[in-house]
Amino acid sequence: MNHFHYTDGVYSAEDVRLDQLADEIGTPFYCYSAATLERHYRVFEKAVPKNSLIAFSVKANGNLGVLKTLAKLGAGADVVSGGELKKALAAGVTPEKIVFSGVGKTAEEMRLALAVGIHQFNVESEPELEALERVAQGMNLRAPVTLRINPDVDAKTHAKITTGTSETKFGIPFVHAREAYKKAAAMKGIAIVGVDVHIGSQITELDPFEAAFTKVAGLVRELRADGHAISRLDLGGGLGVPYAHDNQPPPDPVAYGAMVAKITGGMDLSLIFEPGRLIAANAGVLVSRVIYVKHGDAKDFVILDAGMNDLIRPALYDSHHEIVPIREAAPGTPRPRYDVVGPVCETSDLFAAGRALPELKSGDLVAILSVGAYGAVMASAYNARPPAPEVLVHGARWSIVRPRTDHDGLIAQERIPDWLAD
Repeated sequence: MNHFHYTDGVYSAEDVRLDQLADEIGTPFYCYSAATLERHYRVFEKAVPKNSLIAFSVKANGNLGVLKTLAKLGAGADVVSGGELKKALAAGVTPEKIVFSGVGKTAEEMRLALAVGIHQFNVESEPELEALERVAQGMNLRAPVTLRINPDVDAKTHAKITTGTSETKFGIPFVHAREAYKKAAAMKGIAIVGVDVHIGSQITELDPFEAAFTKVAGLVRELRADGHAISRLDLGGGLGVPYAHDNQPPPDPVAYGAMVAKITGGMDLSLIFEPGRLIAANAGVLVSRVIYVKHGDAKDFVILDAGMNDLIRPALYDSHHEIVPIREAAPGTPRPRYDVVGPVCETSDLFAAGRALPELKSGDLVAILSVGAYGAVMASAYNARPPAPEVLVHGARWSIVRPRTDHDGLIAQERIPDWLAD
């Protein structure tokens, strides 16, 4: 459930009409619903075992307004860079609720995280472990560490968002896990606290989760038998969301939570989860205006003022996003098929192919749905197009939470070298 709906024939975010926002802000723009973020967080929190740390995946949506909304509910943060760490702190996430993931942590990032006192590092390789040991010892500290174990389980999701098979760059191979823990235990700057696993994103079946979690729970028992004090189990994120309304819905969080409880029950473990898409995806839309409707020989095109620089998921993943007109179509309105495209100079600048939509014309507004995760965070200024701004709605109130950068602002970020100056 989300809080986007038609009110008096106009698509709205909670109590705010999106056509009015378009008039005031201009298009394109992202719009997030605080009520949807809050509901999705509470549903997940209720579904998983009590007293779990829910560390929202900042890479899914790093907007400070979104992070602050979740932090006020008690959310932690899963970060993968020093920049994301600073964003989480700026939004009010307490350091003891922050976990640091990612395969390429630098010494500078490690020092920052140690200095503020984060909950744990999810270490992804032995070279990273050795680097963290050096940094921690240099600061006369011990770094709280889980090792991310790659269980070699196929998540049955898109190849570009699969992270738990042996072919990916993520984690320490399962067969080397006990050896890696033995090595970590001998390091004076490392404090082993648990085990981490994360097998991918947009997973729409419970079986891959169950296979990975069962395998890792067995590893916890082995590590404890080896003498390691394993008190935490970080199970990552990845539970999918419905992008197409006519598809089979992903597993319910309640079923996911019950599966986790069955596997980990009686193990006396503090559980950590890293949901991102599940919380944010359906809490955001991208509002865009039709520039032209082009009638070609083979097909018709709706050309929007939003492009792949604003939302790259369809070009990158062939992802499906529902598209709706801001003005509600009357029942029985004809639905011609369009290729919905942007103005970027790339054939891959395509939001939907052959999509049946109510007849559109120049100036009409549409909303691209389910873009609250991996939308604005992946935007760029390709074609010298300033990325779309972001708006957060709360009831009848709204605020621009990332302003639009104009062309002059983009140009001001660059410099002409002295030898080329006039």
